[in-house]
Amino acid sequence: MPDVEVNLKIPSLTIRAADAAVKRIDNQSVRFKKRIVVPAIPKPGDPLQVTARSGVTFDCTVTRADWSESAEIFVVTSTYARRSISVSAYDALIADPDWSTVQLP
Repeated sequence: MPDVEVNLKIPSLTIRAADAAVKRIDNQSVRFKKRIVVPAIPKPGDPLQVTARSGVTFDCTVTRADWSESAEIFVVTSTYARRSISVSAYDALIADPDWSTVQLP
């Protein structure tokens, strides 16, 4: 079973707290990366499920899979399957040390 690097795009979100101002988190130029083991290299359009250590699962759709010569691994670019992400799921992703954040140029 091959290792791949998941490159995940998630939607932006708005946090509304009763005792604080509304906070908007823009994720348009942010990607989240993690290495996982898959049974086979997924193809564009395939569903993919990834997890955080807390047990939260993220349903994604693969948009592309490319070989990275420099990293010597397939990079599986994917998009979060839902239109919005919950604050708890976002927090689980941010807090998980297995996931790294990459700021796009």
